[in-house]
Amino acid sequence: TEMITGQDLVEWQLRVADGEALPLKQDQLKINGHAFEVRLYAEDPNRNFLPSIGKLRHLRLPTENKHVRVDTGVRQGDDVSMNYDPMIAKIITWDHDRSAAIGRMLGALSETQVVGVASNVALLSAILDHKEFRAGEVDTGFIERNRADLFIKAGPADDKVLALAALAELRHRRHLSQEREKRSLDPYSPWAASNSWRVNGVGYEHIHLKDGDRDVALTVHFSRDGSYDIEAPSGRITVSGELSQDGSLLATVGGTRFSAAVARVPALDGNEDIVLMAPGLNHRLRLVDKRSSASIDEAPLGNMQSPMPGKVIDVKVKDGDTVRRGQPVMVLEAMKMEHTIAAPSDGTIKKVKFAVGELVDEAVELVEFEPAKA
Repeated sequence: TEMITGQDLVEWQLRVADGEALPLKQDQLKINGHAFEVRLYAEDPNRNFLPSIGKLRHLRLPTENKHVRVDTGVRQGDDVSMNYDPMIAKIITWDHDRSAAIGRMLGALSETQVVGVASNVALLSAILDHKEFRAGEVDTGFIERNRADLFIKAGPADDKVLALAALAELRHRRHLSQEREKRSLDPYSPWAASNSWRVNGVGYEHIHLKDGDRDVALTVHFSRDGSYDIEAPSGRITVSGELSQDGSLLATVGGTRFSAAVARVPALDGNEDIVLMAPGLNHRLRLVDKRSSASIDEAPLGNMQSPMPGKVIDVKVKDGDTVRRGQPVMVLEAMKMEHTIAAPSDGTIKKVKFAVGELVDEAVELVEFEPAKA
């Protein structure tokens, strides 16, 4: 409303609350152009809009100008907690007509990057870019009717994404090596080099990634011109580029120039995740350190874990109970939403680990569960 009328409604509210009259009458208001507002939320649309709680490890919001406004109360490094609404920001765009305002919003959302919690940015973009929405054919059944188009889960990483992740990791390693070189008593020693130097020949390294449930091993060959030849699942691919301190990656992949943002996030198993973000791209890969024996794999079959931090508001079973697949076991509350934990299969509740009123963290085992024997 403020973008198309030019009036500050919050100021109006304060003035009226202080006893003043409305600044303008209805016939004095003029509407100019078209505006949209989207609400950027820390939630996972693919998990029934379950609120996502955690630290904003990386947050980039659109640049504000006469066409784009951003209202937010958080910044990178802040925690999205269970105690408040999970809204990260309101993004508002304006232009002379509906079509142009949609284009402005799609551009603003392409600049928006959220790492550390799940967000609805991809869903917002899909809605705005849908042909029915663009045509104004919107009603309360729009999302459900177009669910197949709007709720798109990420597929496996292709070779380009794997190559970008490898490049980001190699450049990160080089930055660390250069810092060590600066502190070294002999910075010109070949042992301090950051290019996999070998006495004879060109060096290579192995990079191990986990893409969902898929393990990917990449062999990286160092070229004398500073580029890398990567043995990817579908063949060799050449990549080069630079990674800035703020996570901006400028790369050439297979002869094509490409830019992306890169964020590194600590993982529960002691490794790190590399998150690649660009228009049309948001992919998270686990960087696996094969030298480390510490690993926390997925929970064993039968264990029931909390999908988010929250408060236990109902426990529907007790130790020794026999349950059927899908039977409610426990109810959690977080961010004004309730989430029911159900039995993954027929089986027996060996031990209930939490009582009503207790707080639980994400990924903790709520009950010990023994699946029924086949």
